[in-house]
Amino acid sequence: MKPFIPAKVAEVLFALIIAYFGYNHFSRAGAMSGWVPDFMPGDPKIWIYVVGACFILAAIAILTELQKVLACYLLAALLLLLGFLVHWKNGALSVDFLKNTSMALMAILIAGKK
Repeated sequence: MKPFIPAKVAEVLFALIIAYFGYNHFSRAGAMSGWVPDFMPGDPKIWIYVVGACFILAAIAILTELQKVLACYLLAALLLLLGFLVHWKNGALSVDFLKNTSMALMAILIAGKK
């Protein structure tokens, strides 16, 4: 079956947005460290860097199609965890929680695309 061009464009744009979020985690780790819940062990910046690295690796996997399905499912799990652990305190209808949830659903759609 011939690939649907707009779907591939959306996939590439999603990967670029995820990569930008990863870059943002590295460039603004100090500002984001206040978002890390208190029960997380260690320096909050380390968690920010780990999440940023996961975002960048997921974007690379989507763009190169190396382990894309696994990367998308892991990205969806990470986004949902972040939504519930970090953004849920602002409520289920907060913009950040809804953003994370919608990006997780997009990652699941990409993983399930044949």
